[in-house]
Amino acid sequence: MDPQERLNILLVDDQPAKLLSYETVLEDLGENLIKANSARDALEMLVRHQIAVILIDVCMPELDGFELARLIRDHPRYQTTAIIFVSAVQVTDLDLLKGYEQGAVDYVPVPVTPGLLRAKVRVFADLYRKTRQLEQFNAALEARVQERTAQLAEANATLERHNEELERRVEQRTQEHEAALSRVHQMQKLESLGQLTGGVAHDFNNLLMAIIGQLELLERRVPDDPTIQRLLAGALQGAERGAILTKRMLAFARQQDLKTETFDVVQLIENMMDMLSRSLGPSCTVVTDLPEGACSIATDPNQLELALLNLALNARDAMTSGGTVMIRVTRELLNGTAGAPLPYVGIAVIDTGCGMDEATVKRATEPFFTTKGVGKGTGLGLSMVDGLIAQSGGHMKIDSTPDRGTTVSLLFVEEESQAAKAPGIPLPASLPMLDRVCRVLLVDDDDLVSASAAAMLDDLGYLVVAASSGEEALGLLASGVGIDCVLTDHAMPGMTGLDLANEIRLRWPDLPVILATGYADALEQSVGPIPFLAKPYRLQTLANLLAQTLIIDQAKRA
Repeated sequence: MDPQERLNILLVDDQPAKLLSYETVLEDLGENLIKANSARDALEMLVRHQIAVILIDVCMPELDGFELARLIRDHPRYQTTAIIFVSAVQVTDLDLLKGYEQGAVDYVPVPVTPGLLRAKVRVFADLYRKTRQLEQFNAALEARVQERTAQLAEANATLERHNEELERRVEQRTQEHEAALSRVHQMQKLESLGQLTGGVAHDFNNLLMAIIGQLELLERRVPDDPTIQRLLAGALQGAERGAILTKRMLAFARQQDLKTETFDVVQLIENMMDMLSRSLGPSCTVVTDLPEGACSIATDPNQLELALLNLALNARDAMTSGGTVMIRVTRELLNGTAGAPLPYVGIAVIDTGCGMDEATVKRATEPFFTTKGVGKGTGLGLSMVDGLIAQSGGHMKIDSTPDRGTTVSLLFVEEESQAAKAPGIPLPASLPMLDRVCRVLLVDDDDLVSASAAAMLDDLGYLVVAASSGEEALGLLASGVGIDCVLTDHAMPGMTGLDLANEIRLRWPDLPVILATGYADALEQSVGPIPFLAKPYRLQTLANLLAQTLIIDQAKRA
């Protein structure tokens, strides 16, 4: 076993805050930290990964730490794996004896002493590493014995030929088996990551909703001071980048359906120039080399914008002293899948940065592979770009030379020109005025998000009635409170926002409902005629959708 190879350490606790604290304490060990929120999750991780050390909370729902340790010891692969119990209660001698009987090798009391926990885990990790090295040494010794035995059998040439043929077939089948297992493991990882990021995206979007909403309200109220306005603009830009990161994780974690459109990529790039210049900062210059006339391709324009932004940011990071990022669009004639030449549109993002060697280029599109420092890259960007191009029937090519820069080329089949216009039609600057002040029922179980949304509605001139659950909202409506529109969150315990909207349509069919959600991608196909807001949303977006909804309702009642 390579002494530098990172070991897998499993952290099991039903409290996310404690898991985060263990991760912070142990990250200096340089090992892979795998987290599980329950005994069931822990057993699943033990099946998927080779675990060196297991850290278990004693007190957990469903199965406590002692029961989990017993189940782990029943598995043939983990009969000798180091298990460390973490206990927040006073541990008696009987508890210690029970833990050791179930397979524990050590205890750590809570509150945890970081240095003590780190030292204990390091000792057992080193012991695991040395044990594996000894096993590999024994295996190598056995291999040498087999080699000597094979040399003694060389006198029988016919048997040797049969042996070689048999070994060749075994090796081929083994490689095929390992390749199949690798694909299965990758699919399982993507599935679990998709489930994880779905929940994380909702919570993260709720936080960003509160941050963006209150920053926008501050921006409208603070004095016209250039410094304050610049600071607020920077904070808003940071929050929006957080929303982009959430979308990027979701795009990587699942094979989501692309919203394919045929559009002119030249116009799309021209419309992105201001955003690219602001995103790359003053140290980088963005230039383009675009052909005359339209270059039409078919893909998801929003995902393509995200992909180009990601490539441009990668190019900027590769030029530590600044430089020029060029975006070039070309037409090429390449062989298609049927062998006949097809017209392609090539989009190249070119930098003059540090470049990559051949080995790095080969791994560049692997999920979580990054050459950036800790905290400076997720390793998801190029994986997301590669997935987008593959789903769109195109190709991605990376040409790079150390110290001479990198060119990333995206190749799409050129579509017939349809006078396509760039996506992203802006909302109208103004809408017809309502004939009275309207009352909005705001439903959200998150107090922070509810307070932020209520402040935004109040700033827009609406009267706000708040409810913290779907049941409470139905009670208010049944009591006869005059409501003109309902703005509800979707992911709420008990009754979801979609359930609430369906109930309102049954009991008060003329009352308009707007659904606000951090799961916009997942719900877009299922909400039917219900208008929805994707969290985090901006004040202007909220104002436009509310006005449109209420004006339509007003017209129906007229």
